[in-house]
Amino acid sequence: MPHLIPDTGPQRVLAASNFVYTVGSGLFLTAGVLYFTQAVHLPASHVGLGLAIAGFVSLGVGIGVGHLADRYGARGVYATTLVVQALGTAAFVLADSFWLFVLAVTTATSAKAAGLAARSPLIRHYGGDRPQEFRGYLRAISNIGISLGALLAGWAVQVGTQSAYQLLVVGNAVSFAAAAAVLIILPSVAPKPTADGPRWIALRDRPYLLITTLDGIMAIQFKVLTVAIPLWLVTATTAPPWLISGTMLANTLLVIALQVRASRSVDSAAAGARAYRRAGVAFLASCSLISLSAGVPTWAAITLLLTGVVVHTVGELWHSAAGFEVSFALAPERATGQYLGVFGLGAGLAEAVGPTLVISLCITWGRPGWYIVGVLFALTGLAAPLAVGWAQRQQEARQSATPLQAVEQLPAT
Repeated sequence: MPHLIPDTGPQRVLAASNFVYTVGSGLFLTAGVLYFTQAVHLPASHVGLGLAIAGFVSLGVGIGVGHLADRYGARGVYATTLVVQALGTAAFVLADSFWLFVLAVTTATSAKAAGLAARSPLIRHYGGDRPQEFRGYLRAISNIGISLGALLAGWAVQVGTQSAYQLLVVGNAVSFAAAAAVLIILPSVAPKPTADGPRWIALRDRPYLLITTLDGIMAIQFKVLTVAIPLWLVTATTAPPWLISGTMLANTLLVIALQVRASRSVDSAAAGARAYRRAGVAFLASCSLISLSAGVPTWAAITLLLTGVVVHTVGELWHSAAGFEVSFALAPERATGQYLGVFGLGAGLAEAVGPTLVISLCITWGRPGWYIVGVLFALTGLAAPLAVGWAQRQQEARQSATPLQAVEQLPAT
């Protein structure tokens, strides 16, 4: 990374808040499910159902809260989402039944989705000439924070007592509250003036909705790394189980080192479209390599898995950079929060359906399923330039039209 510390004060504040937040996220990502199954003693099936409910409920929250951030100021709205997430996470220690668990995790998950949308106007305002590149920097910082959180969570898992797990939850909640406190020193961003016409313009922007859908399909690639590869490694290959940690470490280090550079090279919506296409090809190659790791000697399985993960990570860098660029470039500045809230729907759907899809195809079906998943990514990447081109043509038409004509060009709902 060429710059370990951002150039401006507001960027440093956002980076510091993001780092504190992601340390707490790393705690929960590593041991959250274990807390509910080992300390609270909820059945694993109930935990999975509760997380799925929370995921679906949170899908629409980002749009509304993103709109509030546009209208009433992003800093206050974003800080509020962090406080709500801290309270929802702290409530985990009281969630001793299924429905209390669902209530707490839905609150925390919805606040997380809302925060991602509410933060977007801040990134756009303080990100300089290339807010997309700054977004890539924040993603690299996120991986550092999550890695540190995962190391701390290892202590709770090793001790294995209820008190240790509860301390983990409390630490998670405190990190979210601390991330909100850091924002106090961030200068506020004036709300954007409202414009005549429909309020929910992002939901009427059909090209943007299509791009959101395509990005959501490609976002299933995250579940390939965190769900499919670990299960495939253990059940279908002769590779040692410790390689699961090795693959995650390789992915994390590459993202930390290269995400900013990848984002810098994707500097327009057209470049983002091409990055989507390259990402799809990389995911196809990665899935093919991983599928070949079954039924071969241990050394070959290790080589194929690590090579597949490296190729997958290259695709992930391109996919993330493309999403950063396209989601911002095609969103009107006055409705950044609303548009980025809509864009988050794709990742939310991938979060909800991705695990079941990759398990059904890659694990249950086996090698043919890996090829199908890879082809799905490749076709999605090929479709992205067409969707981005459609969105650019519509954007140019609105910019050249009068305000009344721009409203009339929106599709009816």
